[in-house]
Amino acid sequence: MAPTRSLVIDDPSPDGLAVPRDMSAGYGDGLPVGLCLGGGGLWFVAWQVTYLNELLGAGVDLSGADRVVGTSAGSIVSSVLEAGNIKRLHGELRVLARIPKLLGVLAPASNFSPSQERAQEMFWSATDADPDTVRAIGHAALNADTPSAATMRRNLGAVLAFRRWPSPALHLSAVDAYTGERLVLTDRTGVSVPRAAAASSAVPGLFPPQQILDRRAMDGGLAGTGLHLDLLAGARRAVVVQLTDGTDPDLPSQGGMTQSPGDAVAELEALEASGTKVFSRMPEKVDIERLMDPTAVPDAIAMAERQARADVEELRTFVA
Repeated sequence: MAPTRSLVIDDPSPDGLAVPRDMSAGYGDGLPVGLCLGGGGLWFVAWQVTYLNELLGAGVDLSGADRVVGTSAGSIVSSVLEAGNIKRLHGELRVLARIPKLLGVLAPASNFSPSQERAQEMFWSATDADPDTVRAIGHAALNADTPSAATMRRNLGAVLAFRRWPSPALHLSAVDAYTGERLVLTDRTGVSVPRAAAASSAVPGLFPPQQILDRRAMDGGLAGTGLHLDLLAGARRAVVVQLTDGTDPDLPSQGGMTQSPGDAVAELEALEASGTKVFSRMPEKVDIERLMDPTAVPDAIAMAERQARADVEELRTFVA
């Protein structure tokens, strides 16, 4: 296996954080195995943690990937995975799932101010990731009257239970709320994991953008599909875990959250076209209205257990 390494590009931004989205750049060239964990709220945190824990219990440890790309919910789960704490967090989720009010401290309140509602509406209704669209959402996010950035970092710090970057393999995505640039946060960035994960998870209007060096950074999901598969393009194999590929007939047909219909499928196809062999998995069923609903967590746990048991032998062979 090649040595695990952080992404380094030839012509970075002055602070080294802005990495242009480019499926032809070969960012993943030479990596034996990559892993992508996408975003999807509190519900998808529970699904991903359970899925990965079930695989781990069967002897399939995806923390061995040479590059792990995490976005939003996936930034939290990938950080825990790389720290070797998936089993711990899964045990805590099982307990918390029986006490929804306690689990609810990780989800935002529903009594939103007009400035919050404006930022949320702009994000949920956006059907493209054009720079002007992303910047407009970012400016609304910067203006939204959300709880403090420190509160979000503190809550995430309690969930993660560590601050140090666990591995150079870990790459968390975010978006500069002012410029709209895609940011890639690694061990070279010089910020704590709770701060980086809070930035990657800062849904506009729900949570505040986070200070990352001289930038204010928001949810990495604003970069189109939020998968950032270009960071794995050229790897020999990649495991991609996403909330949806956009083909579910029960989901909005017009797109949203900076995605157009077909974007996720096209990005997966582009990853395969780069020469990467892909294993892709998503939940059997998704209720977009309940992604931040603590009472939906038990359903996420049961679904993920079932799917992981069905996938374990195929994945064992895939990553071997």
